[in-house]
Amino acid sequence: MTNAQIVLCTDLDRTVIPNGAQPESHEARPRLRRLAARPESTLVYVTGRHKALLEDAIRDYDLPIPDYAIGDVGTTIYQVRDGEWRPWDAWSDEIAPDWQGHDRDALADLLRGLDALQLQEPEKQNDFKLSYYAPTGTRPEALLAEVRERLEGRGIRASLIWSIDEAADCGLLDVLPAAANKLHAIRFLMRKKGFSDTQTVFSGDSGNDLEVLVSGLQAVLVRNAPDDVREEAMERVAEAGYPDRLYVARGGFLGMNGNYSGGVIEGLAHFLPHTAEWLESDVSRGR
Repeated sequence: MTNAQIVLCTDLDRTVIPNGAQPESHEARPRLRRLAARPESTLVYVTGRHKALLEDAIRDYDLPIPDYAIGDVGTTIYQVRDGEWRPWDAWSDEIAPDWQGHDRDALADLLRGLDALQLQEPEKQNDFKLSYYAPTGTRPEALLAEVRERLEGRGIRASLIWSIDEAADCGLLDVLPAAANKLHAIRFLMRKKGFSDTQTVFSGDSGNDLEVLVSGLQAVLVRNAPDDVREEAMERVAEAGYPDRLYVARGGFLGMNGNYSGGVIEGLAHFLPHTAEWLESDVSRGR
């Protein structure tokens, strides 16, 4: 890669997708699309969405098609070429050892009988993602301890991701290989494709982005991020000794408010100033 080339790795929901309470600058997504269309740009989506929901988001929000997509909470990587989404088998080989030869169905058998757990729909599962619903009133500490005990008894190294779906009024549990996370997937992609730290920028908005935001990668926290996430991220990078690796969007760049795509672009221009020249050139031409 030449010095002019950039790699933008970004979360989707409430990062480039304006599906939060805060307003979006109307120029933000068109500018992101023009930026992604440049030959110097490599765009990577990093999201919990599965492929069908990724494609829905691109269509519904008129987002640029990525070059790569890290999906399913880090358990899949797709290479996108000529409209075709090709699963990257090398990533599956990277994370498979954590499950010690067990497939998803075998893990589901190990967890059978836990009354709080109900399997999610088939389209929400994949070879390395076992997903459940649980009642909202479930005590996650006790449930996760029981799940962990059953898996560790078979030598399985798993990451347990618990969250609440407020709209559906239920708990969600994802069982993943321990190595299947956003940071490891990004680092894997960088290593395999020769993307350098100085050319790569990550952007996010929420607690599930914190591991990458405080990792030492050049990272952007959009302005609409929750206060507690902002405070924790700033505290952790300060303790780690690289506060300059995290940029918190504040708005004002090219007249945008710093929320969603506007914040992504603002942070990208902070770390890679030549991208500001591209965007300012667009403005001067009235685009």
